[in-house]
This record gives sequence, C-alpha cells and structure tokens, in this order.
Amino acid sequence: MNTLTKRLLWMTVCCLPFVAGCQSGEKAVSESTIDDAIYQNLPFEMPKVQQPAFPAYEVSIADFGAKGDGLFLNTKAINDAIKDVNQHGGGKVIIPEGIWLTGPIELLSNVNLYTEQNSLVLFTGDFEAYPIIATSFEGLETRRCQSPISARDAENIAITGYGTFDGNGDAWRPVKKGKLTASQWKKLVNSGGVLDEKQEIWYPTAGSLKGAMACKDFNVPEGINTDEEWAEIRPWLRPVLLSIVKSKKVLLEGVTFKNSPSWCLHPLSCEDFTVNNIMVINPWYSQNGDAIDLESCKNALIINSVFDAGDDAICIKSGKDEDGRRRGEPCQNVIVKNNTVLHGHGGFVVGSEMSGGVKNIYVEDCTFMGTDVGLRFKSTRGRGGVVENIYINNINMINIPNEPLLFDLFYGGKGAGEESEEDLLNRMKTAIPPVTEETPAFRNIHISNIVCRGSGRAMFFNGLPEMPISNITVKNVVMTEATDGVVISQVDGVTLENIHVESSKGNNILNVKNAKNLTVDGKVYEELGAKGEILSLK
Repeated sequence: MNTLTKRLLWMTVCCLPFVAGCQSGEKAVSESTIDDAIYQNLPFEMPKVQQPAFPAYEVSIADFGAKGDGLFLNTKAINDAIKDVNQHGGGKVIIPEGIWLTGPIELLSNVNLYTEQNSLVLFTGDFEAYPIIATSFEGLETRRCQSPISARDAENIAITGYGTFDGNGDAWRPVKKGKLTASQWKKLVNSGGVLDEKQEIWYPTAGSLKGAMACKDFNVPEGINTDEEWAEIRPWLRPVLLSIVKSKKVLLEGVTFKNSPSWCLHPLSCEDFTVNNIMVINPWYSQNGDAIDLESCKNALIINSVFDAGDDAICIKSGKDEDGRRRGEPCQNVIVKNNTVLHGHGGFVVGSEMSGGVKNIYVEDCTFMGTDVGLRFKSTRGRGGVVENIYINNINMINIPNEPLLFDLFYGGKGAGEESEEDLLNRMKTAIPPVTEETPAFRNIHISNIVCRGSGRAMFFNGLPEMPISNITVKNVVMTEATDGVVISQVDGVTLENIHVESSKGNNILNVKNAKNLTVDGKVYEELGAKGEILSLK
C-alpha cells in the first residue's frame, strides 16, 4: 500500500479532529507494555505514568525523498514526514533500514518516530546545521546549538523500534590528554584542532577553545553578548543529543542513543516520561557525556535499560542556583528499576544542579560495573533546594574506583577522583555562612541491600556544618575489597545497621567527626565532635 492510498483510506475512515490520542472511529494503540506491578509497594504515593497511544496512520521517510545511503542529507525529508503525520492527527513515521544522514529532527505531538531493524540515524558533524537557540543547560538559562533531536510543548510522542541514533559527538567534544593512550593522543592532535595553553586538552576548533575559556564554572559561557560572539564559539555550544522540553506523555523504547555531543538524553520540565528497554552509549572519555539527566520532571520511569556514559549515568536534576530556584520545579515521582550501568562518573546520581528540589524517587534492582562512584549525591553552597524521600534498594556493584556510596555537599565541579584533597580542604575551610535559601538540604534518604565487590573508600558522608545531612538510613550492606572504610562528617540522624566492610586498612572501620544522633546497630552516639573518633561497625 503506497502512501497516497494510506492517506485516502485514513481520510475515509477518520475525518474528525484528533482527540486524546486517536481519531474518531480509530482506536489509538499504545506502543508500550509497562507492567503495573512496578507501582506496587512504593514508599510514596505516585500515579501511574501515562503512556502515549497512536492511530494506525503511518508513513515512511522514504516517501518524502529520504535516502539511506549515508551521503544524502535527509533533514527536510524526515521533518516533512513528521509534519505530515502530525497534520493528519497522529501516527507513525517509519525510518527503514539504512544509514540516514541528517541535521536536527523536531518531534511534534502525536508522532511516533519508529526505527526498523538495522536503521542508523547519523547526525551531521557540520556545526552550521545546528542553529544557536535559547535553552537551559547545566541548570542555567543560556544559549546552545539546537539538539539533534528535540521537542517542545509536545504531547503524546515517542521514539521506538530497534534502530540507533548517533550524535556524531566526536566532531564536537574536547578531549583530555589523560584519558587517552599516548598513541591515541598523538593521532588526535595530528588530526587537526587546537590545544589549550597547558597542552593537556584538545579542542576541535579555535572557537571551541574560546568558548571553553569563557566558562568559569562548569560549561556555560559568560561575557558572550552579541550574536556574532555567540556564532564564533558555536563549536563549544555542544547540544544534548535529545532535548524534550515541557512535554507530556513521552516514550523512549527499544532504541539506542550513542555518541552525543554533550549530555545524551535531557528531559526538562516534562510530565509522564518513560524510558524503557533502551541503550545509551557514550565513549568513556566523552566530556559531559551524561547518559540521562532527568530535570524538573514529574511522573517518570527509567527502567530495563543499559547505560554506558562518559560522565554521570542516571542523573536527577532540577536547575542550578537562582535560575533553578526561580523555576521552582522539583524532580519528583520517579521509578528507576532494572537498569545496568557499565561506566560513568556515577551510577545513580542526584545533583549537583538540584536547586528546585528532588523528592519521591525509588531506585531498585540496578547493577553498576566500573562506575567511578556508585550512588552519588552532590551539591554545594549556593544551590539551595531540598533533596528528600529517596529510597534505594537492592543495588549490586563491582569495581568502583571511588565510593560505592557518596554524599558530598562540597562538590566543586570535577569528576570523582579528579579533585585533589587540597581542593576539598580549601572549600571546607571557608567561613560557615548562615542558613538561607541558598543552602542545600539532603534528608530522608533510605538505602538498603547493597553489595559491592572492589572499591575505593566504602562510604563518604560530607555534609555542610550549617546544614548537616539528616535522617539517613543505610541497612544490610556488604562491601568487600575496599581500600578504606566508612567516613562520616557533618551529619545529624544517620542510622547504620548490619553493615559489613572489608578494607585494606582494616575491616568494619568507621571514622566519624562532627556527628549528632548517629546510630550504629542500635547503639546511639548523641554527639561526636570535631576531633573525631574511630568506631567499629560490628
């Protein structure tokens, strides 16, 4: 059946406006089969995440002139197909087998972008194909290049099937010398690009280096004002591979996302967002190559998926500092279940951009293999926001170079293991400020049934003196082959129960200072001062 016949059949059967995901006389079909058992025994009230549904109308991008030869630029053909399905009330846009070179793809309401087996969507490395737009990145309002895949104010959308979306990230990303072998570094430098002053970071263009130099903290440039100045640093304005903003009923299922210029998946201010049975793959050396950053979203599932990231893997955010507090949208009602993380700075992460708050998060049945940190909670003074009601259960880890469990409220923007002890001590020596709206709070976090074999320090709790980490329970933990035990500082109301740690510095060692109301296997320590004490976990 050709496209024209399909359209005529569609118009004959379905002639009324699209309502609630289907045309009159046509049953909308859900593309996902989420087992409702996932909502059983949650420790907080959470509505079921609504799934998108689509009518039977479908077109192929080939019908709009697309060519899967890896040479033809298919930007117009793919977007025309999406517009056609949107204008006909919804349905499926099919990407067949082939290599489909393209620029930015914009999803519209009621469209399922469906990829068939052996289909590869490759985004062009031509920076000029990506317009500079106003957006949010790392929690701040700024400008970046348009994302390869994007949607804004859309409803009832999906990317499903079996194909792969490749963001061509190597064309955009800087690379640190220390992350490559000598031969890899030599080959990269000889390929072109420029080096920073210390000859330690390679940038793809001079504009990329200039953009990096305009960043004081993290990766948002300062002092860039005119359109001409922004255009000059375009290669630095690396987009996230997928940006979905202020959208509802979104599904990502079955497909693979890889090689993103910056973060890979970035849902922002979305509601009813589902990630199911996908793969996210970024090179381990990819700067800011987060797998998924769920930011200020409500009612979300991240389930049955595999993540391999160059930075944090599964990350929960809600904006940064004043911008995040002004937005005031917490990330809430999220289930993270049955996932595997192969590499990343953190397996499951909250922060550091959490200024709008994070609450009601349930993480269960996940495996982390070789992530720099396992469970990573991070923030710093100036953020504000409250992280609370986080429940984590049944996590298995192996070969974690740093901490399997880390709370760091003195986060300085570097990856785990990259920051020196001197950096941390210098930040901790600053005068203790009063508690204000800029003070972050982490509380009511409950962690149980954790097994880790092979790690650095087993656990590190490092709260703020003006706002200690509070009401934290950690139960039923086995950590073996660690280099060090458990270190706790600046906490109030931490309970440790049935914790077994084997480390090279001695088994079951607990080093504590500046702690109140610490309970270890039923024994209460009301106050342990700045001098610190060495306790036993058994």
